[in-house]
Amino acid sequence: MQVSTKPPDSDSALSRRRWALLALTCVGAFMAPLDGSIVAVALPRMGPELHLSFAASMWVQAAYLLAMAILLIPLGRLADEGDRLRYYLAGIAIFTLGSLAAAMSVDATSLVLSRVVQGTGAALLFATSTAIVTAVFPGRERGRALGINVMAVYLGLSVGPPLGGLLVDRLGWPWIFLVNLPVGVGALAWGWRLLPPRVKAPKRPVPDLWGTVLLGAFLLCLIIPLTFSTQWGWGAPAVWVLLGLAPVALAAFIQVEARAAAPLVDLDLLRHNRLFAAANLAALLNYCALFAISVLTAIQLQLVLGHPARVTGWIMLGQPLVQAALSPASGRLSDRIGSRTLATSGMVIVATGMVLLAFTGRRASIAEVVAALALVGLGMAAFSAPNTSAIMGSVERSQLSVASAFLATMRVTGQSLSVGVLGSIAASRLGPGGWAMLLRHGGGSAVADAYARGYQAAMLTGAFLALMGAWASLTRGAGRR
Repeated sequence: MQVSTKPPDSDSALSRRRWALLALTCVGAFMAPLDGSIVAVALPRMGPELHLSFAASMWVQAAYLLAMAILLIPLGRLADEGDRLRYYLAGIAIFTLGSLAAAMSVDATSLVLSRVVQGTGAALLFATSTAIVTAVFPGRERGRALGINVMAVYLGLSVGPPLGGLLVDRLGWPWIFLVNLPVGVGALAWGWRLLPPRVKAPKRPVPDLWGTVLLGAFLLCLIIPLTFSTQWGWGAPAVWVLLGLAPVALAAFIQVEARAAAPLVDLDLLRHNRLFAAANLAALLNYCALFAISVLTAIQLQLVLGHPARVTGWIMLGQPLVQAALSPASGRLSDRIGSRTLATSGMVIVATGMVLLAFTGRRASIAEVVAALALVGLGMAAFSAPNTSAIMGSVERSQLSVASAFLATMRVTGQSLSVGVLGSIAASRLGPGGWAMLLRHGGGSAVADAYARGYQAAMLTGAFLALMGAWASLTRGAGRR
């Protein structure tokens, strides 16, 4: 078992400022998902000005996601060996610089590279923010604090689309990135005042380099084909070559980590910590089920049900707003009754909401769609904060950042799987050229009926994945406090 090298009074000094630190980490928890959702709204305007091809537009989103996925666990491992708060502030600084570079982009290459920088900063934020909150709050307050932190994530997802539309229409697309600058500078100045005195820690082994390379190769081979499968087609050789290499890289990673002097991930967390393994599996299944809902339902609302974009945007807020409003209460309740019941019931509620979405049909009212989305949001609120609290409470203090990074990696991987798998199911009945016909003819065409049937199948598949997540959560064991 690893032993923390931090001075004994370091965490206690920070604990006295725990509510200020929670507010500071909520800034990063808000900024990172905001920039994931805000760019999608601006791409139609950015494309002509920067001469973005369809492939380049996809890389603008994928570069951010891939940078996070590859760097989360290595950076989390480094943060556990050092000062998490300083790594968090470094993440704010890198994210802010990446935002400035993105706003100054003149072509596709510069924009994609700046998104990689942003993704690097976001990886540091996600790897450390949950770990900081867990370290400074006592167990009786942990669920409540993590619920507030999760609320900030959902607020970022909620605010992104409407804020992006407003900024693009009024000020131009660079402002979706420039808006991060004052927030980042303010957070850095505030966080710097909260830093405890630096204490020189003894030298520790450098985390395994080959493990880092192999983990990155595995995630690249998994996420790239899932992200681009809709463009390349599932029959493309590149898709299957990369997917075939993914398990090879994963097997090699496990072999290297088992022998490494300073492994990236202590494999005993997965072999012998049943709660950690099962709760992370539940999180992976949760995001596999959920993430594609927003994309696929937005298409259903606009191109099948015929609602304009502005109305669709307001309808889609039903899910993240409910999540943001109820997550703190869910986290606080988990402090009292435990997390397993809440997390399991949350995934069952998510499955119920997705079944309702599946049967909304061509003539669904706005109220029916909003009610189904709100039910999904209720289930997600019941699941997320308690499940996160269980994961963070199941590891030693010296492993908090790695645990946080591992959970974030499950989220990013689940998001990619959701878009790749559920998106393919939704488009499966359109046939060659069906997507273009859907865009051209909208809800009045037979192609819209084909998409509606594919959407139904995708939502039912997501409901099944959510029920699998409920099973994983139910059988995970009680864990330790």
